[in-house]
Amino acid sequence: MRSMWKGSIGFGLVNIPVRMYVASEESSIPFVQLDKKTHSRVRYKKVSELSGKELHQEEIVRAYQMGDDYVIVDDADFQKAAPEKIDHLEITQFVNEKEIDAVYFEKPYYLEPDKVGAKAYALLREALKKEGKAALGPLVYHNKEWICLIKPLCNVLVLHRLRFSDEIRSEAGLVIPDTPIKGEELKMASLLIAQLTKPFKPADYRDTYSEKLLQVIEAKAKGKATGRPLKVAHNATTSDLMDKLKASLQVKSTTKKAS
Repeated sequence: MRSMWKGSIGFGLVNIPVRMYVASEESSIPFVQLDKKTHSRVRYKKVSELSGKELHQEEIVRAYQMGDDYVIVDDADFQKAAPEKIDHLEITQFVNEKEIDAVYFEKPYYLEPDKVGAKAYALLREALKKEGKAALGPLVYHNKEWICLIKPLCNVLVLHRLRFSDEIRSEAGLVIPDTPIKGEELKMASLLIAQLTKPFKPADYRDTYSEKLLQVIEAKAKGKATGRPLKVAHNATTSDLMDKLKASLQVKSTTKKAS
């Protein structure tokens, strides 16, 4: 595994040197685009809209559009906006993780300590476990500021990149009817929730759609036809909601007895 960042975590007056690694990967199948007629690869080029000439990376600069004009932004400008300590994440507060809604979580990263910081790393990890807390702090990475949450996972500290509040869209404008719920309906729904409640095991969930799609692709490559008719899910209406809930409970009860 190759580290994507090397820096330090500030824990009070203690600095913990760490390396950061991507902790997740997409399970989707990678596709390429082809010309429909020739089946040749479709490529994308960076082209100047004025000259039509293809540009190489060294010929391209970054800019910010202000009205009809562009302001060129170079490395020196990014450095002026950078924090005083570079490659450093200063813990600014500790929080109860349950206070942070899941909508703010974006992506996880593993943190690995350098040998000289192993004890301080272990101390922070065990202290977070003992107190049931997580650490928060900002990090500037590739000219973009992250708000980071650090929490222990088994023997590893995991950094979760969080979304800023202004990156979360407002729910204003959504049409959510104020529909009255009967006490009996709520009771039945609660029973169904209780019946389906069990400890979360990540290994129980996997990307079965991609697995099946890959099987279809492999069969097609061998000249075999696969497939089956799609099923349509029927939505419960208000009139038969109780019937659907009762039927759901009966199905789950039957399944439980059979197992």
